Amino acid sequence: MKEIIFVTQPFLPDLDEFLPYLRQIWESKHLTNRGPYHEQLERELEKYLNVPNISLFTNGTLALITAIQALDLKGEVITTPYSFVATSHSLIWNSLTPVFVDIERHTGNMDSSKIESAITPDTAAILPVHVYGHPCNNDEIQRIANKHNLKVIYDAAHAFNVKREGQSILNWGDLSILSFHATKSFSTFEGGAIISHTKEMKNKIDNLKNFGILNELTIMGTGINSKMNEFQAALGLLQLKHFGEVVRKRKNIFERYMSALSSVQGLEFFTLDKEVEYNYTYFPIMINPDLFGKARDEVYEYLKQNNIFSRRYFYPLISSLEVYNVYPSSHEFNLVNANYISNRILCLPIYPDLTAESVDRISDLLIAFSK
Repeated sequence: MKEIIFVTQPFLPDLDEFLPYLRQIWESKHLTNRGPYHEQLERELEKYLNVPNISLFTNGTLALITAIQALDLKGEVITTPYSFVATSHSLIWNSLTPVFVDIERHTGNMDSSKIESAITPDTAAILPVHVYGHPCNNDEIQRIANKHNLKVIYDAAHAFNVKREGQSILNWGDLSILSFHATKSFSTFEGGAIISHTKEMKNKIDNLKNFGILNELTIMGTGINSKMNEFQAALGLLQLKHFGEVVRKRKNIFERYMSALSSVQGLEFFTLDKEVEYNYTYFPIMINPDLFGKARDEVYEYLKQNNIFSRRYFYPLISSLEVYNVYPSSHEFNLVNANYISNRILCLPIYPDLTAESVDRISDLLIAFSK
């Protein structure tokens, strides 16, 4: 029987490298509440990512919920239907109304040309997503935000260390959030972060993630408990040492897929920007059934029968879910590109330990199935 290949696997350094961190935690007995590894990881990430302030979180969803809370938003937020549900859930948890706009066919990102027509007197912010690490059209999004006095929060869960023209895209907008989930290129088991521009905002965020506690006697507001613990932070410090190696391996796999599949009729790919340094966390393809000869779900099942587990990521659209299709902006005719991509998308396995032989096996199966 052929080896089972999952869509992703976490990168884990040698356990012997992690043991000294664990011994230090055992000796200090400082497990959480801004321990020494937590503080060190914040400093090292700020330096590594070239961002002014980072606040670490136990996961990316709580980071996004807290980022929205920190901006005191009310009313409507313009966002994308093409994302993981946490993007829109974070709005609902803050009693905000999501307004979905269509996406770009070539990147999967929010189509900035659709934003202004969706703005109403109740619009408070724009929440775009850097899908698969492709940078959004920040210049136009920021222009619109400035014109209409709106906040911009970037869901940068896929965009750890992604740069355009040598500059981190994490510095865009009012706030950006990261996910350090096990499926991401940089992982702390679970985990996340908010990037902010001022110490005042960082302090506000740090208070919110710790119950609103300012000091022993003062509660500033109704915060939540979403602090990163020392075990997560320790793994993050170790992962950071290996991140360059992880990206190099991912890039090699990405390029091997492209070499094998780019000329296959019926397979479509997102556009890569030569000015962008990617982290290669995902390898998405779109399957055009009219040209490929098979529908996306047929390909998904065929790969599964061969012990290869791909992922229809993102499918179904957030806007098509029962909890969201009550909103007028969820109607299918408003979201032509989002529906096109969601019905065709398939993310192939990619992770640092995936062998060249496995990449070739997956590619060969797709090529054979297309005939």
